[in-house]
Amino acid sequence: MMYYRRFGRTELPMPVFSCGGMRYQHQWQDIPFDQIPEANQKQVEACIYRSLELGINHIETARGYGTSEMQLGKILPQLPRERLMVQTKVSPSPDPLKFKQDFDQSLAYLQLDYIDLLAIHGINNDQGLEDSIKPGGCLAIAKQLQAQGKVRFIGFSTHGPTEIITKTIETNEFDYVNLHWYYINQNNWPAIEAATRHDLGVFIISPSDKGGQLYNPPEKLVNLCFPLSPMVFNDLFCLSHPQVHTLSIGASQATDFDEHLKTIPLLDRWDEILPPIQQRLEQELINCFGENWAKTWHIGLPRQEQTPNNINIPVILWLRNLAIAYDMIEYAKMRYNLLGNAGDWFPGKNAEGVENLDLSQCLVNSLHADKIPQLLAETHQLLQAETVLRLSKS
Repeated sequence: MMYYRRFGRTELPMPVFSCGGMRYQHQWQDIPFDQIPEANQKQVEACIYRSLELGINHIETARGYGTSEMQLGKILPQLPRERLMVQTKVSPSPDPLKFKQDFDQSLAYLQLDYIDLLAIHGINNDQGLEDSIKPGGCLAIAKQLQAQGKVRFIGFSTHGPTEIITKTIETNEFDYVNLHWYYINQNNWPAIEAATRHDLGVFIISPSDKGGQLYNPPEKLVNLCFPLSPMVFNDLFCLSHPQVHTLSIGASQATDFDEHLKTIPLLDRWDEILPPIQQRLEQELINCFGENWAKTWHIGLPRQEQTPNNINIPVILWLRNLAIAYDMIEYAKMRYNLLGNAGDWFPGKNAEGVENLDLSQCLVNSLHADKIPQLLAETHQLLQAETVLRLSKS
């Protein structure tokens, strides 16, 4: 049986798992529907029907997810509208008319009269925030759509730094937030606390993929998370915090829900199940690096815009920790090689050429300033691979 949580000020009964629409679509570009293979469309249908069968009635997609909206538009209108909570997301634009046109395209593809949840997709920096909240900007357009009955609630999604997320929340103009937060990356907890203060719904983006490619975990991580799978451990960790309302399951086939469902009967016992696993994970970090590094590596590190060549030192050292302590090499390579190729969705650059840079000034507040340049060079050798692009750009 599905478990539901109040989605902040929207008052919607939100299932603790949501059906994300980023991975089952046919391709990342709009094409005529008759060019979508029948087998792929049937796969999307199977995901949606399985989702609803499980009580996961929040279906989430975006204008930027290629054929996802179009494919959902062949299914959702056939279902009882009152059973569904549909979210789509539209990127902010300096031109609010462009935002409106993109929304109109979303609504047309989905073949619905209204959207339950509309997110401004990707408030990742000050410019995105300004484009959204300026007089007559994207938020003003969203509120017009709300007044017309085409949108019920307005939120935003973000891959930006915690400070931008918190600043956006504290405008008090939004009903919910989609953000990253999971066991291996808890940096955005202050933003979740801000969302709680303002009674926003909290939706966690990609906890199983960006949260560690947990559908294909290394053996060492499997052993450390026993008796849970890494995926169930991460789900339970996130949902053990009542401030978190729902986790996105980016299903590409109907069976992708199955492992996540093992979390539901554990929700009432998280306080006895999680601590031993968390202790093992924390101890392994200490075993690999020593207690001083494990507890202080992140202190005093500069942001990428404060670093020569925009090297994202905190992210690189974080990925090094995961790769060495938990054998998360493939995940670390995937994320590392996005640096410099993903814009403000994963900002900063990798450590190529770091041996030719003077980092002494930007590392002046770090307890490990003397060894970080060498660690960055070693990490580049460990993780460098072919260039990786964001999924929507590949």
